[in-house]
Amino acid sequence: MRSYLDFEKPVAELETKVEELRALAEGGEGVSISEELTKLEAKAAKALADLYATLTPWQKIQVARHPQRPHFSDYVKQLVTEFTPLAGDRLFGEDSAIVGGFGRFRGEPVCVIGQEKGSDTASRLHHNFGMARPEGYRKAVRLMELADRFGLPVISLVDTAGAFPGIDAEERGQAEAIARSTDTSLSLGVPNVAVVVGEGGSGGAIAIAAANKVLMLEHAVYTVASPEASASILWRDSGRAQDAATNMKITAQDLLKFGIIDVIVTEPAGGAHRDPQAAIAAVGDAVWTELSRLTNLSREQLRAARAEKFLNMGRRLDEKR
Repeated sequence: MRSYLDFEKPVAELETKVEELRALAEGGEGVSISEELTKLEAKAAKALADLYATLTPWQKIQVARHPQRPHFSDYVKQLVTEFTPLAGDRLFGEDSAIVGGFGRFRGEPVCVIGQEKGSDTASRLHHNFGMARPEGYRKAVRLMELADRFGLPVISLVDTAGAFPGIDAEERGQAEAIARSTDTSLSLGVPNVAVVVGEGGSGGAIAIAAANKVLMLEHAVYTVASPEASASILWRDSGRAQDAATNMKITAQDLLKFGIIDVIVTEPAGGAHRDPQAAIAAVGDAVWTELSRLTNLSREQLRAARAEKFLNMGRRLDEKR
């Protein structure tokens, strides 16, 4: 059953009427309503397209968090064959918030790492809503180092509200683990491509997103802190999250303009949750294109290009001041 966001109510009403007319038509009431049905379907489709063409940053946050949006496991299932997940950081334990392993992407061996939020209550609790502890980032480091050793490209799928802020995570060195993972991402001698498929939150995202190429889905968000947290810090009022979202420039369109990301991947009409298979296929095409462009670069060239990319972010911001 389709789940509608608050701002989608006008579209929901039209689509409900479309479903009612379809039921009448299938019931064979003897009255031809095909023309009315066609007009109403066109009206609903136009309303949806117009709505998603003018989403506010706060609305994009809601779309990025949509419960039916495809998650890491969905991408791996459709894009990666022979996927073999690896567990544990060889230091403390396993963290299911970050899933990673090796498989074949369009026939080529790759390392795939990403946050998994889960799709129902049990899986969300199991994966801690995609918020990793230090052992999750240390597992990511272990996987990236293995990929580097065997010359395999790394694909990162980013979807997290941020690293887990619990006391136990801080006791085990959360900040150090995130920094180590970021450093490993930056120093890889193999191509790495990161895709922000939902939320890209804080250091929890950058830890696996410091890549040669950073892609974002059209309605994903990428931010230094959640709008709720930012509003609490700036105004001591989490209720001003909408103001924070507007001012923080967290959308793919803003971040492309600032040079923070490299490519925007177009989503199906109405968001990735409307047609997950099409959204995943689009991500696969975009990742394949970027990896193909990086394949012929040497280890030194890959490191230099990655370093230049991130250094240029600060230079561009300085120029804009």
